[in-house]
Amino acid sequence: MSTSPSATTSARSAAAVGAVRGPGRRGALGPVGLVLAGGVSVQFGGALAVMLMPRAGALGVVALRLLVAAVVLLVVCRPRLRGHSRADWGTVVVFGVTMAAMNGLFYQAVARIPLGPAVTLEVLGPLALSVLASRRAINLVWAGLALAGVFLLGGGGFGDLDPMGVAFALGAGAMWAAYIVFSARTGRRFPQADGLALAMGVGALLFLPLGIAESGMKLADPVTLGLGAAVALLSSVLPYTLELLALRRLPASTFAILMSLEPAIAATAGFLLLDQALSAMEAAAIALVIAASMGAVRTQVGRGRAAVPEA
Repeated sequence: MSTSPSATTSARSAAAVGAVRGPGRRGALGPVGLVLAGGVSVQFGGALAVMLMPRAGALGVVALRLLVAAVVLLVVCRPRLRGHSRADWGTVVVFGVTMAAMNGLFYQAVARIPLGPAVTLEVLGPLALSVLASRRAINLVWAGLALAGVFLLGGGGFGDLDPMGVAFALGAGAMWAAYIVFSARTGRRFPQADGLALAMGVGALLFLPLGIAESGMKLADPVTLGLGAAVALLSSVLPYTLELLALRRLPASTFAILMSLEPAIAATAGFLLLDQALSAMEAAAIALVIAASMGAVRTQVGRGRAAVPEA
């Protein structure tokens, strides 16, 4: 890329100032829209991954997803390998390990339990982060409302589910919370999506041997490769890029509460792609998590307006 680091920093600063000082509603809702678009992409990609698992296995799907995403991002971003500090590289390596673990644990979960309950359990990680990171009492209310919706979406309990699937989903939730933290740190240390591309490369290198060990030459099948590429674009390249950009302007606590929408999006994807119908209880749960997310958005908009009073 021909843009110098100083020019990139200046442009990013100008964009940040414009986002704050421009029209209040547009500036505050911009990163929120990025998060929501990323959520839709990742959940429909997850439904497609469930359909691919009989062909490639859970570990094979993760390996394909990370490998294709890494290749695409590295080719498009062409990140610089020089000029970064040891702390920069440490952050990007931990980010890559976190992404690999999050994906691996989640796909192990959906191989054992349905998509909706798996995402419902996974989202507890970001919800816990929202409570820990928030400095405003109102965010505790939104987190509590979203948590109620999450449990309602699970039918009030998860006793009938495979215990290993539940454990994998909860582990994926913990990694999701760590992903939020290190995505934000990576976005601050690297320009554009360079840090994401490097981290995806780290994750792909870690997981490729596991995928080959489980699936072998099945991964080289043209149909499997094509579906794996689609999963990578929907579940990794697009959503991670959108979320990384959003986290540059959105507090981690608000981002984490917005993640409460994921079970609702997953239920919709399951209905459209996997023929999983919604019950009345699940519809009520969706209403609760949407209400919580709308409350988080409204709080963020109000905070932005209070921070920049009219001249």
